[in-house]
Amino acid sequence: MKLKPLASSSSTALIRRSRLFIYLVILVVFILFVSVLYGEDFRCLLSPRLLADTAELPLPALRTDQKMEDDREEGDEAAALPFALGLTAERGCDLFNGRWERDELARPLYQESDCPYIQPQLTCQEHGRPDRGYQFWRWQPHGCSLPRFNATQMLESLRGKRMMYVGDSLNRGQYVSMVCLLHSIIPEGSKSMETFDSLTVFTAKDYNATIEFYWAPFLLESNSDNAVIHRVSDRIIRKGSINKHGRHWKGVDIVVFNTYLWWVSGDTNKILRGSFEDKEKDIVELPTDDAYRMAMKSLVRWVEKNMDPKKTRVFFTSMSPTHGNGADWGDTSGGNCYNQTTPIEDPDYWGSGARKSMLAILGEVFSKSRVPITLLNITQLSSYRKDAHTMIYKKQWSPLTPEQLENPASYADCVHWCLPGLQDTWNELMFAKLFYP
Repeated sequence: MKLKPLASSSSTALIRRSRLFIYLVILVVFILFVSVLYGEDFRCLLSPRLLADTAELPLPALRTDQKMEDDREEGDEAAALPFALGLTAERGCDLFNGRWERDELARPLYQESDCPYIQPQLTCQEHGRPDRGYQFWRWQPHGCSLPRFNATQMLESLRGKRMMYVGDSLNRGQYVSMVCLLHSIIPEGSKSMETFDSLTVFTAKDYNATIEFYWAPFLLESNSDNAVIHRVSDRIIRKGSINKHGRHWKGVDIVVFNTYLWWVSGDTNKILRGSFEDKEKDIVELPTDDAYRMAMKSLVRWVEKNMDPKKTRVFFTSMSPTHGNGADWGDTSGGNCYNQTTPIEDPDYWGSGARKSMLAILGEVFSKSRVPITLLNITQLSSYRKDAHTMIYKKQWSPLTPEQLENPASYADCVHWCLPGLQDTWNELMFAKLFYP
């Protein structure tokens, strides 16, 4: 019997194993390259939970909060929330459903002239607004009371900690409101405010605490990320790029996100696949709701990966409405928010200044988050406040034309809000949800 040479057989097997090893190395390198290049997109592909179909909600119920309350009733220690002191006395009350009541005894919560941190875009009295009525309205939920904001309690809870607002200029207004609510009980010389590119930091030195604002109008990387030079038109958002900004949010103890207004200029958003540095840019257009859902899912994935629910509280302020069309509240003169001095009284008023579909997306996506995200549902309660905008009473960055001066409504700002004013209520609601969720 003739035997085959062993050397030839061993050599062939060795060659095959070497080729297989090379193929495996190439495959691993390719997977690592794709994961680095596409970041969030790649992780999304690996997550079967995120591939499940999601149903639209007609309006977002705050199911995340309700689930947390149910868990605490069952004695689940893991459901305990940082900063929470206890549940509200009136269980089951919706703090976001109520009415505006005139209150000239306890409002405003501070004076515009006493808070040096308000930007000139929001100092309405300094810029000639003739009335102050917008400062004297208090939000009254149906069936319960909103806990009174306690600056001392807030600061003591922030001792040795960081609080951060992340988003656009409307979130910056809410941030400045919080600083104004707190700064008066901090001695002079023990507080400071500094700006570093996209980050503004207010420091309460005696408390070793910071309250910060980070400019990221889309939360994801975009061509509007410069905190000073940016524009709403021709906006491009980079898909799967939340880590670009998110690395600055790590380690905070309370975070308040928002993003809305920049998404709704037009019917579509330009979404960049790849990098802004690519010579050949792959850009697709998505309908506003689809693009917004993509961003909110990206936010949830980031929060789940980077936020410890035993240490950090996560909030999201819903869309801030605009009042650019007086016909929404029955004004047939063709006007807008200019010269409006009273709230809208119709409890069912919604108007055209906020999209219900995008509010539903927030409820849908956040309810699936493994880390609790408290939705501050300020949209409808703010929709009543056509009187609270800055209108023409703000710093104008460009000279006004004679035609504009003849028609003030033509340049009235019906997007941003005077301080003190409506946004103080947003922080009162955040305070209530922080300590009495």
